[in-house]
Formats: sequence, structure tokens, C-alpha cells
Amino acid sequence: MYTVKRLAKMAGVTPRTLHYYDEIGLLRPEKTGENGYRYYGEESVLRLQQILFYRELDFSLEQIKSVIDRPDFDLLRALEAHKSALRERVERLNCLINTIDNTIKHLRGEIKMNDLEFYKGFDEEQQKRRAKEAQERWGETAVESQKRWEAMTPAEKNNVLAQMNEITIGIASNMDKGPTSPEVQQWIDRWYKHINASFYDCSLEIFESLGHMYNEDPAFRETYEKVRPGMAAFMEQAMTYYVQNAKS
Repeated sequence: MYTVKRLAKMAGVTPRTLHYYDEIGLLRPEKTGENGYRYYGEESVLRLQQILFYRELDFSLEQIKSVIDRPDFDLLRALEAHKSALRERVERLNCLINTIDNTIKHLRGEIKMNDLEFYKGFDEEQQKRRAKEAQERWGETAVESQKRWEAMTPAEKNNVLAQMNEITIGIASNMDKGPTSPEVQQWIDRWYKHINASFYDCSLEIFESLGHMYNEDPAFRETYEKVRPGMAAFMEQAMTYYVQNAKS
């Protein structure tokens, strides 16, 4: 059993942080001694690890509690997801570092970069990750998406990515109006049509599943949260409303 002080030191957090986690019901001690001291066992150690992993992936404390308190929460599956998300982050950061190194060499006249190489590690890499995620979830539908993507010329890819960015920024800039607002729903409609035109035949059911994935998958959450905090959950709400409205 670990005291607050010892567990805090092990995990690299402050004792006050553990006290606060206890107050909000996020991390309860296994027992409290007669002296009022909190004591934590292995279950708490593992739960705190999960909390820290999700914090690393920019989840809020409320979101973390919602995830790890679910009846179907699977620790091993969660760890695999964390490992995958962190590996992808490392790969992307290494790619961006390489882009920086090449840009420096380009500016020094040591090499010549083409236009697409300036953006390697940004949207192009994100598209590959999204395709991989989709293939795992939807099989042949995602294969179709990847085939369409690979068949595009660099100019066509740039056009698709430019439209994606325009739609993303359009949604983010209207978030204050609410996920069901006409302005947001117009952008969501453009997103739905863009997926169908550029990648694959996206049914309303798949589109709604995409919305859930944007909010639940750590890597996708990270992408949207960097655009605007709260955007991942907002996308889920807006896309769910769009589907429900379209079906009705």
C-alpha cells in the first residue's frame, strides 16, 4: 500500500493532485487509516496510470472519468490503444523533424524540395492514419477510400486536403453557435458530401460512427482538440444530429 506522498512521488504528480482526484471521485484510495491517511494499492496504481495516459492525450478529467468508469472498460485494450496512439505521435513527430531538417537544407541551398515535401508530416500523414483506422473498422469501404486516395495526382490530393481544412476551420469557427445550428449543420453537410465525393460511399450509419470515433479515439481527439478545444465532442454531437435529422 502506498501513502499519498509516496504514490505522488512515484507518478510525478503532487499530493494535492491525488487529493483532488479523490474529491471528484476519479481516484479513490483503497482504504483510509484511523489517522486519516489515504492508502493506495495496485488497483489504484493502475488506474492512476490510465489517468495519466489519457491526460497525455489531452482528455479532460471529466472525459477520463467517463471512459474508465464505463462497465465495458478494458484495461488491456486501453493500453494497446495508448501504445498505438503514442507510437503514431512519435512517428509523426519524427517525420516533422525530418521535414524541418530538409527545409533548413533547402534554405541553405544544399537540396531542392518540391512543394509537397514542405508539408510532409502534416495532413498527408494524418490521411494515412485515418485510412488505417477506417480499414480496421470498415474493411472494404476503407480499402476503396485508400485506392481513391492513391489514384489521385499530387494536385488533386492538395485540393482534397484544402477542402478538408476549409470545412474543419468552418466548423471550428462556428462552434459557439452550437452543434445543431444551421451554420454548423451546413458545414457538416459539406463534410458528409466531401467524404462521399473524395473517398468512399459513406452511409449515414458510417458517418455517425465516424463522429463517435472522432471523440473516442485518442489520435483523432488529439487532431481535433489542436484545432479548437472541445471540438472532438462537438463533431460527435453535430454529426449525430445531422444523421438523426437526415433520417427523420
